[in-house]
Amino acid sequence: MNSNVKTASRTIRGCAVAIALASVWVASNAHADELVRSETVKFADLNLDTWAGVEALYTRIHAAAWRVCEQPAGEAAATGPCMRKTESEAIAKVNVPLLTAFYQKKSGNHPQTITANR
Repeated sequence: MNSNVKTASRTIRGCAVAIALASVWVASNAHADELVRSETVKFADLNLDTWAGVEALYTRIHAAAWRVCEQPAGEAAATGPCMRKTESEAIAKVNVPLLTAFYQKKSGNHPQTITANR
């Protein structure tokens, strides 16, 4: 039993390191006739096991999404939907449960609760 705990702990640590070394790619498909705009968000310096680290990464993703989705004055209404889509996709790509929970709390986008009755 003890070896299973050690193996699980190593696996989790390994995944955390791999995620920390990765980067998030933020892209927008706001206009089909334009080139796809993107920005890389680096977060190897953050500890994603802490709320502060997750909040810092969300701030970076949010800022990158703003830069990628920013529209000319006449098309400003498209910025909001683009940012929500871009942030959501970037956060899903990182695939860190604490970051997902932070995003859901921040955006008010909570997943539906499924309950089973017997």
